Amino acid sequence: MNMRTIFLTLTLCLFAVSGIAFGAEVAKIGVIDFQRIIDTSNAGKRSAVEIKSQGKKMEQILKGKEAKVEEIKKSLEQKVLVMSREAREEKERSLRIKTNDLRSLRKRYMDVLKDLNLKLSNRIKKDVFEIVERIGKQEGYLLILERRVGGVVYAPNAIDITDKVIQAYNALDAKRPKGRK
Repeated sequence: MNMRTIFLTLTLCLFAVSGIAFGAEVAKIGVIDFQRIIDTSNAGKRSAVEIKSQGKKMEQILKGKEAKVEEIKKSLEQKVLVMSREAREEKERSLRIKTNDLRSLRKRYMDVLKDLNLKLSNRIKKDVFEIVERIGKQEGYLLILERRVGGVVYAPNAIDITDKVIQAYNALDAKRPKGRK
């Protein structure tokens, strides 16, 4: 064989292989924004309302206790000069105890709110991940990443399926009985 025939054969093989590669299906990749799902889905909005409601109740209790501590502090400041040493020490001790109780109650309430937030977020996350998995399988996605946690710095809006996931999640949420929402 001469050089021209070998070159022509190699060129045809190269085009044939590249044609196969260009004819292959493009891998579908999707991105979701979990925080946007929490912020805009019906279940996410209900969770936010529940957390705010609990927070306001706890804040009212803390304000009442803070007022009592301030009252003891003012009383101590006003009567410090006319009190006996034992009475003053007793008031100071009482003030320290109330202040520490208030601090520990505030910490406990913060832990309760954090746990409630985590519980509600995990419930939403479980449902959303099931929906994302179903969408991924049905629509042939190779990969679906979470925008913030997945380390995605940039993704075009064309591959963002967050709105589709929110619609599916709201539909699932609407079908649930009232007690399970």
